[in-house]
Amino acid sequence: MSKIQVVLWTQGGNTQIMAEAIGRGIEEGGKEAEVIFVSDASLDVLESSDVFALGCPAMGAEVLEETEMEPFVSSVECFISGKTIALFGSYGWGDGEWMRDWVDRMTSAGAKVLNGEGLMCHETPDEDGITQCIELGKQLASA
Repeated sequence: MSKIQVVLWTQGGNTQIMAEAIGRGIEEGGKEAEVIFVSDASLDVLESSDVFALGCPAMGAEVLEETEMEPFVSSVECFISGKTIALFGSYGWGDGEWMRDWVDRMTSAGAKVLNGEGLMCHETPDEDGITQCIELGKQLASA
């Protein structure tokens, strides 16, 4: 059974809820999921993986969290070419610019972002948001 990592940073827990639902979808799709905080994630493990997910809420002026997630993503960017990834996160304001920028950044580095866009939930994911997360996890499992 293949293990797919779902790496996240969260402040209020909303992105963690999304990550856990994505993990559930991965498992429903027949693969093993490992939902892990970015502070505990291994770049070596992701580098050796063909498929994984990254999650971070919108911060400040619609950017990635700057002390842990941004440096991690910068490192991942160096080896992401040819990998299939999912991007996700929650937001409380704005229009999703942080996610569009993140998708563009990963695509420019050579990654295939599932569905060509990141999955966003406004604040705490509702039932529809959870369903979308589960479906994204299933897509990762079959990628």
